[in-house]
Amino acid sequence: MGNLLQDKVIVISGVGPGLGRTLAVRCARHGASVVLAARTASRLDEVAKDVADAGGRAVTVAADITDHASAENLVTESLAAFGRVDALVNNAFSIPAMKPLARTDFDHIRAGIELTVLGALRLTQLFTPALAESKGAVVNINSMVIRHSQERYGSYKIAKSALLAASQSLATELGPQGIRVNSVAPGYIWGETLKQYFAHQADKYGTTVDRIYEHTAAGTDLKRLPDTDEVADAAIFLASPMANAITGQCLDVNCGEFHH
Repeated sequence: MGNLLQDKVIVISGVGPGLGRTLAVRCARHGASVVLAARTASRLDEVAKDVADAGGRAVTVAADITDHASAENLVTESLAAFGRVDALVNNAFSIPAMKPLARTDFDHIRAGIELTVLGALRLTQLFTPALAESKGAVVNINSMVIRHSQERYGSYKIAKSALLAASQSLATELGPQGIRVNSVAPGYIWGETLKQYFAHQADKYGTTVDRIYEHTAAGTDLKRLPDTDEVADAAIFLASPMANAITGQCLDVNCGEFHH
């Protein structure tokens, strides 16, 4: 693997067992040092070990990005550890309500916006001085939900659409400081979380995981689903110097399920 992020420092928020972990490990393999942030400290330690095993350096910071003081501490700890920040990847995720909007609790919608939109905005604001110094990048992890209006995704679509709008505005506002702001919109990500969900669905409907996969992948041009590595690689590209002239964009990674 090339060293797209050699000697860079990447802050990843919302690190869990799925995309966050993969992002951290692949950033390390590309030569980066990483700051891992999430609410669950024990989970961070596991990912930090994976990063070390991949030959990278990781610092863990327990952080709640919906809390301003906690977010400020993340910035302080990141700079104390490495002295600079070259990219911020906003990867925080909350499980959507999966109900029609008519029956979705407003508090659930507010909580989604608080984490997905305001959390990412808060971190971007707080890291702006460091990113301006390094002429760095922000990568916001979005979702293909912004490309469709399927039932029961309403509250999730509201939050992710607002995140996309914020990303575009931030690209315009921060561009003069040399900061790039882009988004990645994954489709279904073929990883442990989706495998568990498909297994649950297979059990519920008396079918197999393979059949559910085939049915789901049938809607894509490539007749398959992107895996976690492939989604992570898109974010790494946008965080890297290879994307130095790219800002205000959203890169869809869905094997051709939706065209944009």
